[in-house]
Amino acid sequence: MAGGRPAKHKRTAFGERLYSLRLELGISQAQLADKIGVTQQAYAGWERSTTALRPEDIAKIADALDVSADELLGRKLKTKRGTGPTGKTRRVFDSVSALPRHQQKKVVETIETLLAGTQAKAS
Repeated sequence: MAGGRPAKHKRTAFGERLYSLRLELGISQAQLADKIGVTQQAYAGWERSTTALRPEDIAKIADALDVSADELLGRKLKTKRGTGPTGKTRRVFDSVSALPRHQQKKVVETIETLLAGTQAKAS
């Protein structure tokens, strides 16, 4: 969908994200501009140069591109570490979760018995 005249300047990081996300959707600048209620020229400026955007414009763009505002702004979300098991234990529990309920119950009973025995030895 590359078209129009070549850019005189390199895009900003924000402009590059806009451009890439728009191309992923396979839509033109005019189509996206129409979706968010601005002119194609205004949108093109956002892709090409440093422009101050209003928060409501960022929200509209993020919604139209089906991404979060954080992703649009290039922010990496901090992943919270889960409180559940990790590694091999997590994989085993995920596999157990896929079993029928009556088999899950047997696995849980076996683990509880093993834990009770281990805790008794530790006391």
